[in-house]
Amino acid sequence: MNANKKRISPYVILISCAAALGGLLFGYDTAVISGAVGFLQIKFTLSSAQVGWVTSCILIGCALGVSIAGILSDLFGRKKILALSAVIFALSSLGAAFAGSYMILVIWRMLAGIGIGLTSLITPLYIAEMAPSNVRGKLVSVNQLAITIGIFIVYFVNAAIASNATQLWNVSTGWRWMMGVGVIPSLLFLIALIPAGESPRWLSQHGKSEAAYKVLQKVEISDEAAEKSLEEIQMSEEVVDDTKFRDLFNKTWLPVLIIGVLLALFQQFSGSNAIMYYAPEIFKGAGFGQSGAFMATVSIGVINMVITIVALGLVDKIGRKKLLGWGSFAMSCCLLVVSICFFVHAATSITLTFVLLAIAAYAVSLAPVTWILISEIFPLKIRGRAMSICTAVLWLSDFTLSYTFPILTQNIGEGWTFMLYVVVTALSAIFVWKLVPETRGKSLEEIEVYWHAKSKTHVK
Repeated sequence: MNANKKRISPYVILISCAAALGGLLFGYDTAVISGAVGFLQIKFTLSSAQVGWVTSCILIGCALGVSIAGILSDLFGRKKILALSAVIFALSSLGAAFAGSYMILVIWRMLAGIGIGLTSLITPLYIAEMAPSNVRGKLVSVNQLAITIGIFIVYFVNAAIASNATQLWNVSTGWRWMMGVGVIPSLLFLIALIPAGESPRWLSQHGKSEAAYKVLQKVEISDEAAEKSLEEIQMSEEVVDDTKFRDLFNKTWLPVLIIGVLLALFQQFSGSNAIMYYAPEIFKGAGFGQSGAFMATVSIGVINMVITIVALGLVDKIGRKKLLGWGSFAMSCCLLVVSICFFVHAATSITLTFVLLAIAAYAVSLAPVTWILISEIFPLKIRGRAMSICTAVLWLSDFTLSYTFPILTQNIGEGWTFMLYVVVTALSAIFVWKLVPETRGKSLEEIEVYWHAKSKTHVK
């Protein structure tokens, strides 16, 4: 590899970080409810079912958001829909802060979910289409890092608002501030998008080759590299010029769609988000006291963020396939020990250690690599809508996981519940090793050609 190829344009870093602010809002809005829900229960006299719904309804919004994100981004461009999501985040934060009833709050939470759905699909898609192939995995992973930072930040925002205040004030006003503070990162996101250009692949697809070339001049480190990238994009369009949405279900792209859907299912049913959402209850069930359970939960947030940073340096060195396969296997082993800990009532320190190791394995593999792969494996003309399907499956799986976890633990216990996640992560490892190709270092056009060649080989 020559010296030029190793260099990264400052513009690429700038726009990747700008787009990743959508990931930060993603993390903030999904986690803000953790600090507010106790006060909401008192404020609106909520039943346990209503508490569950106000917590998880945002995931229904996420599924709605991704179901339209691909179509909107294909029609109007990636940047415009990211800007729309920033506006939605700001409005939903204000709306939730001023909600006068439980149902109004649910409506604003679902709107926030639509914003999350849009960014969860378009941010990795946009970064993948802007970044050079040698750093694409690293830059797409910045989005996952931003999500973990958003979750980490909101814990401290909630604590700062709720501490040194009476319960009466928190019930009447504190939770409103928790919701409303989300306006600040929303506006920062919108401002950060101003200097960002549109995806050159989207521009070329819509007959704006000159505009695409101008963006590529900023993305690549030389005019020669920009010209070469534009030629590759245009050649790819000629090869698959007749690709339509229905072609997702033909012999070439249906296997790819199935791989994308299974990646989404394995990521969510690995049980990682059940740990994130129900960590205090899990640790109490393992024998921790109230304060111990809280500190253990904070440690999960720290590990999740730190290991995600580590993943940034690995996805383009080790490769997607190895990280995802061995990460799934490691998570399966760790969750097996966690399951056994619940059966034998092991020391809390052992349970905590292997929960943290499981989260670490997730943060370096299933969390970032799933998003990278589903942003890479589909052809340009159907990438947005194909990602919509995969991401909708991901969010509905997340909703199912979060809804079923307390039901499972109540009926079969924590040990057997975690054993189910052991099976899922083991199957994930086998699936990756057998069926998922390595995409490290390949341009999006090269990946597209690979699938065409593979389908022709199967026909023979």
